[in-house]
Amino acid sequence: MTAAPPRDWAPHTQEVRPYRQRLARGPRADKQLREITVALPPYIRDRDYPIERPLAAMTTASAGDLGHLDLVHGRTLKALNHLQLRAESVDSSKIENVDASLADYGRALLGVGANASAVSMASATAALTRMIRDAETTRAIRPEAILQAHEDLFRHHPDEGHRAGTFRTTQNWIGGSDYSPLGALHVPPPPETVADYLTDLFAFANRDDVPTLVQAAIVHAQFESIHPFIDGNGRIGRALIHAVLRRRRATRHLTVPIASALVAHRERYFGALDDYRNGSAAPLIAMLASATSVATAESWRTAAHLKDLRKEWHDAVGGSRPGTALHRLLDLLTEEPIVNVALVMERVDASESTAREAIAKLVDAKVLSKAPRSRRAPVWLAKQVLDEVDDLSSRIQASSRRLREY
Repeated sequence: MTAAPPRDWAPHTQEVRPYRQRLARGPRADKQLREITVALPPYIRDRDYPIERPLAAMTTASAGDLGHLDLVHGRTLKALNHLQLRAESVDSSKIENVDASLADYGRALLGVGANASAVSMASATAALTRMIRDAETTRAIRPEAILQAHEDLFRHHPDEGHRAGTFRTTQNWIGGSDYSPLGALHVPPPPETVADYLTDLFAFANRDDVPTLVQAAIVHAQFESIHPFIDGNGRIGRALIHAVLRRRRATRHLTVPIASALVAHRERYFGALDDYRNGSAAPLIAMLASATSVATAESWRTAAHLKDLRKEWHDAVGGSRPGTALHRLLDLLTEEPIVNVALVMERVDASESTAREAIAKLVDAKVLSKAPRSRRAPVWLAKQVLDEVDDLSSRIQASSRRLREY
């Protein structure tokens, strides 16, 4: 049996509260449940984390590596950020058991028929992008941005659309029964306490005197404990990590795929959240620092791959002159590896005939290929870029597993 990590943070307290189902559902035991034990997180607005020297060195090094990557490639390689955003959104969704092919995901981003999982992954990208942009422009973590991101995530969901963009007003729980908190792994604080907990959380998230990665980890864990939405807490909570990093200017341009490292250790990640509830923040802080370092290192490799790939394409089409539609389309494909005619017309600023001609040239040069199942609404894929998205995620996961082995 693994020993519990030492306490370095205030643990959640347990409190018995009355409970009754709104609608009688499920087995008899669920219908007869009259009391539940809720977990009440500590208030953290003014709390300081007593970080020990080894962990401080680890978080400082991770933040430094991230800042260096952002400085070198952030302004000059927009394509890197687009690929990182895709990898982050895809793997954050995978943590919640939402998965789809990259081609379907791309069709969903274009708004061209895709399955429900792909639409959900595309919505996660929109939510992540919104939260990062808001933190960058307002220099604050704001409830308005989180609510808007949640609406992005669920507005198209057939079952949760009516709750999109609203904090919960009912009791929720994690694990156990589908009908009541009976046997739940974690029962968050009652709905009437959510507003005060979030006010406290935002005050902590907007401090500037807490080490950045420590702050990001604690904000994420506290948000998961509060669980302010009926669904979507995991994806919004992981997006909060990036919002904190952008607000603190740890990154100014890039979004490294931290979730790709976390998905490699899904159970350990959930265990670190449990440790936080039991009063130990260090496991999650260390996991976030490690994930950031691995994601940063592999993103350097992807940056080099993208530059090489763009040169290969230039040679494959026999060269292209700057300013032409073909040249602009080649640049676009490193950022948007799944396109249709409408997107090319908009982003390349070309007529329909010019856009179609440029696409045809890239198909002939084997830069683009037509997506399967897209005869009615044709979609083209830059498969080498999609492969790089997939490879970036795989490399991060493999590196994370190797680190854990030693």
